[in-house]
Amino acid sequence: MTSRQQTAGRWPHWLHPAAVPKPLRGWVIPVLLLTLWWATFRFGWTSSQLFVPLSKVIDTGVRMAGSGELAHALGASLYRMVLGFVIGTAVGLAVGTALGVSRLLENLIGPTFHTLKQVSLFAWIPLISLWFGLGDLAKIAFLSLAAFFPVVLNTFEGIRSVPRAHLEVARVFAFNPWQVFARVVWPAALPSIFTGVYLALIYAWLATLGAEYLLTSGSGIGNLLVDGREHFWMDQVLLGVLVVGAVGFVLNWSASQLERRLLAWRGHSTAQF
Repeated sequence: MTSRQQTAGRWPHWLHPAAVPKPLRGWVIPVLLLTLWWATFRFGWTSSQLFVPLSKVIDTGVRMAGSGELAHALGASLYRMVLGFVIGTAVGLAVGTALGVSRLLENLIGPTFHTLKQVSLFAWIPLISLWFGLGDLAKIAFLSLAAFFPVVLNTFEGIRSVPRAHLEVARVFAFNPWQVFARVVWPAALPSIFTGVYLALIYAWLATLGAEYLLTSGSGIGNLLVDGREHFWMDQVLLGVLVVGAVGFVLNWSASQLERRLLAWRGHSTAQF
């Protein structure tokens, strides 16, 4: 009997990991939490005004979805996030690549960049609000900043970590500098670069909520949470939390699938769900 079979024999059938199909394993904890939420009110385990039944949150979601309020708020948040993510990622790729291929630029710009990256992201909010106001322009600038730093860092590290042996092979084949970059450096740096883009996507979504929470002008999921808190509408607050989690799940899953397809030549993904 193999060690795997011996280990499997110690588990009751219903507790064994293989008893749950792989695609459903990520749903175990959410389902358990939702069941506990339902049971808390079904059996009267709490009477706190700071918590509401799941059924009330669902009713609020149906009502807001029917009126278009939920779709409008979510659309506004996603629009800002996508725009800020694209701007921050594009600029981050350019800056990270420049720092990675040029020692001169690294010496000129690197110290300033490494100093600025130590500043807490939300510490930029007062300055951004003074420069751009409290509207969408300020929020998009803040989101671009959130996406910028991880892309620069991971692009720089990816380029600088290319094995020297790969560069030696390129010299043997008499590649010119552009061929070295396009055929050797860039493909070797792609896993690290994608990690930076993946982090930028997550940070941009988190920063979207922070920007809407602190820069309250306009609509969005963050504003939905603020309104719920100010009016003590706990069903709306909890609905907002569920929507935020659902969007985060979709972003994480989408990035994982995209990485698995684009970097299939590596044989595995570093962003497994």
